[in-house]
Amino acid sequence: MAGNTEIHQANAVCGCGLCAAARDTLALPGRRRVLQAGLAVAGLAALGGGLMSRAAQAQSTLSPDQALAQLLEGNERFVAKKMTSFDEDLAILKANTASKQEPFAAVLSCADSRVPVELVFDQSIGHVFVTRVAGNMATTEIIASLEYGAAVLGTKAILVMGHSNCGALKATIDGKAVPGQISSLYAPLRAAVDAAGTDLTAAIKANARIQAELLSHASPVLAGLIKEKKLMIAAGYYDLASGTVEQLG
Repeated sequence: MAGNTEIHQANAVCGCGLCAAARDTLALPGRRRVLQAGLAVAGLAALGGGLMSRAAQAQSTLSPDQALAQLLEGNERFVAKKMTSFDEDLAILKANTASKQEPFAAVLSCADSRVPVELVFDQSIGHVFVTRVAGNMATTEIIASLEYGAAVLGTKAILVMGHSNCGALKATIDGKAVPGQISSLYAPLRAAVDAAGTDLTAAIKANARIQAELLSHASPVLAGLIKEKKLMIAAGYYDLASGTVEQLG
């Protein structure tokens, strides 16, 4: 009866091959049973460890250039409709890694609902540190958040990402009266409009570059990490229609 109970408990673990192997060894006697059970458990540990440490390994081994490249490679999968992050999400949740985050990159994005950052870069839970505000501006609070991401969490790259048909830039170009505090967005975006004129796409790209440059110099924390070659900051442009992220020079 004890043996049947053990087999039932092992069978309830999950439906994977490794659990099935562990279940079958319960019926084996003596030394052989111990050896095969140990191998099955080791296999499970290796699988679980790989899932739990995937983000940590990526963060610890990537250079700043490689971190940015990994983001853009994820965007290629997104555009090609060959995403892998959904499977990773479920695996990470099952591995109970919710108590710790080790993102390899950060993204400063517009608050626009059409720009789902993790999906755009095909990244799973805990891989990307995301800050969002209308017009993807480097405000004091945004800078503080990105400093935390880089200095405490260890992000290796920050991408400031504008997007096509940005309402914040369009409103700044138009300069019309708006309700509430919406007009407070205009001043930080004015430099991009002054540089690019009324061409919306040019202004959006100019703003991404300006905000990236601001992050690189306005924060001693980020500037120091860049000097030590532990961080890079880049600008990008997300096209809503194609789904492609263009790195801006």
